[in-house]
Amino acid sequence: MFHNKIISVVIPAYNEELLIAKVVDTMPDFVDHIVIVDDLSTDGTVTAVQEIIKKNQKVVLLQHKTNRGVGAAISTGYIWARDNNIDVTVVMAADFQMDPDDLDRIVEPVCKGECDYTKGNRLFRGESWDMIPHYRYLGNSFLSLGTKIASGYWHVADSQSGYTAISLPALKAIDLESIYPRYGMPNDLLIKLNIGNFRVRDVSIRPVYNVGEVSGIKVRKVLFTIPMILIKGFWRRMIEKYVIRDFHPLIFFYLLGTFFTGATGALAIRAAWFKLNSGFFPPTTSLAMMFSFVAASQFILFAMWFDMEVNKDLK
Repeated sequence: MFHNKIISVVIPAYNEELLIAKVVDTMPDFVDHIVIVDDLSTDGTVTAVQEIIKKNQKVVLLQHKTNRGVGAAISTGYIWARDNNIDVTVVMAADFQMDPDDLDRIVEPVCKGECDYTKGNRLFRGESWDMIPHYRYLGNSFLSLGTKIASGYWHVADSQSGYTAISLPALKAIDLESIYPRYGMPNDLLIKLNIGNFRVRDVSIRPVYNVGEVSGIKVRKVLFTIPMILIKGFWRRMIEKYVIRDFHPLIFFYLLGTFFTGATGALAIRAAWFKLNSGFFPPTTSLAMMFSFVAASQFILFAMWFDMEVNKDLK
């Protein structure tokens, strides 16, 4: 226990026979349950976990009958924690990319009731640029910006970090079965948490790389899937939070901003067509395009400002 709270750690695992024992062996003593969710591994992960269970009674093994993705594995662990009334549930990777020495700082704010969800942030530290592969650092930064807009948590970054802790009330309030089942899960969960007005906090953690881990992320795939999750989640949040639950005029600002953004694009195409065919930009179309661009920028920036004000206390 930690601060008189029962702590469980969910470890989604897929083909992690080499490092799973190291993750369990280095787990802090205050952890009460270690829930390993095997996502139909094709190596010896299950056998390795079964050997661990013989020595460590804290370990629980849950197995998927089909490969459903890392998000689904986390959701399975969350459901177990919810059904067993675990006070605080942590998620850690099975490839030892999350430093166990950071675990107490991850769970402490949730245990004290200061927030409902904590998320490790690897970008706070100055050495992160040198430790994290540059393409992943830059990709993470762009996705973090998109997640700020989509989720309404403007104060958080490193959206793809999976080192998290969540409270029991939050687990009970969220539809865990509907969480995105694969690598967009952290982004989808943040959107769901904001719709429920739960407090989220970033915690600085140390990046861990080159310990024998093998990344299962296919960059070309998540390059399209995660932005779609963010776009759909953004509009779902707008409708549920600012139309259905409690009306706020910022929805009109976002709608007008979207309209004028589309108009700007259409006018830009028209101006380019005239340039290619007539050799000049049509004055009326060019002026309309400039007006549309300024209007779109102002409406969207004001909408973001209103959204920041509404969510400023969710930290």
